[in-house]
Amino acid sequence: MSSFLEDTEEVVENINKKAENSLWVEKYRPVKLENYIGNDDLKSKVKKWIETNDVPHLLFYGGPGTGKTTLAKLITKSIKCDVLYVNASSENKIDDVRIKVTNFASTLGFSELKVVILDEADYLTVNAQAALRNLMETFSRSTRFILTCNFHERMLDAIVSRCQSFPIYPPTKKDVAATLIRILTTEGVKFDKEGIVALVTAHYPDVRAVINTAQGSVVNGALVVSKEDILSGDIKTKVVEHLKNSNKREAFTQIRQLIADNSIRNFADFYSFLYEKVDDYAPAIPGQVILALAESQAQDVQVADKEICFMAAIYKILNLK
Repeated sequence: MSSFLEDTEEVVENINKKAENSLWVEKYRPVKLENYIGNDDLKSKVKKWIETNDVPHLLFYGGPGTGKTTLAKLITKSIKCDVLYVNASSENKIDDVRIKVTNFASTLGFSELKVVILDEADYLTVNAQAALRNLMETFSRSTRFILTCNFHERMLDAIVSRCQSFPIYPPTKKDVAATLIRILTTEGVKFDKEGIVALVTAHYPDVRAVINTAQGSVVNGALVVSKEDILSGDIKTKVVEHLKNSNKREAFTQIRQLIADNSIRNFADFYSFLYEKVDDYAPAIPGQVILALAESQAQDVQVADKEICFMAAIYKILNLK
């Protein structure tokens, strides 16, 4: 019986590898702890969990593309457990959580330990989070939960208190560049230093965006990208350029159109970028602009339509100048 199961698992794994290999971001997703870059303090804790084949309830939070989901999947691949993966951005209602998780946690599995990965858990409704809290208590002896989210402030205190929470910081630009160089070299893609720097600068700290953009920039076996091309195509950089426009009405309209054309829904990186670049577009009043950004960023986690909140910040900044 065990031989049959092992053979079946190997076949499924090989099929999955073939399906994933077309996307670099999946093909080169780390599956071993030693290959995971960044968050060295947390890695020492993860190592102990792997050694003991047990994990507590976990909450990983941080910006998009920084490695939260990768770490969650890495942990479950490194221990003996049954795994249920749920993307809460699409399955976020109370019945989605209650039925799917209950069925998984309550049935007999192949391993003593079960782990539920709830990706983007901050998209769960309040009622779904309340149901999740009860499930975490009911099945705590056999089932662990690993939650990932961009904004842990959106999670109920009752859930946060049941988890060990860890911020996930992006690896350094140097580490991201080294990872990209390793991928390009493995794929046999020719590249130059300027192209690497341009890609990392444009999309950092979103490592996923760096890798995806690199794959899309390969032409005839070479990385075809210039710093000017990347920066001109970077939305955050364009927003800063528009903020320098002395015509406030025109600047506001251009930024609003830019956001709409690119279907932006998450503005966390925009607030950070505008804070970093404040001296570029508002050198005379950086303090006032930072206060406006802080106010809008605080409101961002409470509102349903984040675009309105962000454009309100842009309006304030333009009228401060």
